Amino acid sequence: MKIIRHVDSIPDDCKGSVIVLGNFDGFHKGHQKVIGTAGKIASEMRTTLTVLSMEPHPRLFFNPSQKDFRLTSFRTKAHLLENFGVDQLIVLPFDKTLATMEAEDFVLDILIKKINALHIVVGYDYCFGAGRRGGVNVLGWLSKEEQFGLTVVKKVMEDDHVYSSSNIRASLEQGNVRKVADRLGHWWHMEGHVRNGDQRGRTLDFPTANLLMEGYKEPKYGVYAVRMIIDEGPAKGVWDAVANVGRRPTFDKKDVLLETHIFDFDHDIYGVPVKVEFVDFIREERKFENLLALKEQIEKDSVIARKLLAKPENRQSFIPSPKLAEYL
Repeated sequence: MKIIRHVDSIPDDCKGSVIVLGNFDGFHKGHQKVIGTAGKIASEMRTTLTVLSMEPHPRLFFNPSQKDFRLTSFRTKAHLLENFGVDQLIVLPFDKTLATMEAEDFVLDILIKKINALHIVVGYDYCFGAGRRGGVNVLGWLSKEEQFGLTVVKKVMEDDHVYSSSNIRASLEQGNVRKVADRLGHWWHMEGHVRNGDQRGRTLDFPTANLLMEGYKEPKYGVYAVRMIIDEGPAKGVWDAVANVGRRPTFDKKDVLLETHIFDFDHDIYGVPVKVEFVDFIREERKFENLLALKEQIEKDSVIARKLLAKPENRQSFIPSPKLAEYL
C-alpha cells in the first residue's frame, strides 16, 4: 500500500480511484463495511481503492489538551488498511487551512481537481468542511453537478448495537476487551518501544516489558491476559503474557504504564518495537500491603492468564480482517 502525504504530488497512477473518506479509528466492523463496499466498487470499475484520512485527528486539532482517545495509532491503522486490501492511503495534514475550508471547496479543489476521484464512498454519518457543515447531502448534489459516483453506506448494526468507535471506547473503559475484539473484528492492541522501568519486577521474579500508554485510549486499569508480538531480533515471535495497566498504587506511582510479564521468556528487548494484544480481563488494579502479597497475586494472575490464552477461541494470534469479497 502506498502512503501519500502531499496532495499536490499525487502520482498519476494513484488518480482516478474510488475514494473512501473517514478517519477509521479502530477500523471496526462498521468501517470494514464502508471500505469493503468501496473495494467491491473499485473492482467492478477496474480501478484502485484509496482511503483519504487526516492527521492529526480533527478532535485533537480543535482540543489539543483533551485526554487521549485513539483506539489505534497511525501505524496500526495503516497496517490494518493494507491487510484489508487498500491500495493507497492519502493522509492530509489537518491544519487551520483544512479546518476552515468549506465543504464544497474540499470536494472541488481536493477530491476532484487534485485526486480526480471517480467514485466516493462514505458512511451514513460522515461530516466534513468548516463547522462540519458538509455531509452526505452536500456530496449528493455535488456528485450530480460534477458527475462523480457516490455511495453512502447505511449504519452497520448487530442486533440493537451500532458499530462505532465511541461504543468501543466505552467497552474499553469497562475492561471488556473480548467485546471490543468482537466489534473490531481483530484484537485490540497497542504498539510501542519497550522502555526502561524501575526493574522492581525482577526483584519479584516477574520481570516486565514496559510501554507508555501515550496516544491511546486507556482501558480499565487492571490485569489482562495478553500476547506480545515481536517482529524483529532473536526474540521474534508471538508470546503469551500477563499485563497490568495502571498507576501501580502499591508503589505510589502516578503515571500510567502497561507492564507486561512474558511467560517462559529470557531476552533483552529494551528499545525493541512490540505489539501487545489484549485478549481478556482478569481483575482490577489494586494496592497491596507488601511485595510478598503482590508476588503471590501475580502468580495467581499468571495461572489464570495461561488458562485463558490456551482456550481454543483465544489461540489465534490475531483475528484476521475479512477479505473484501468475503465480507460483502
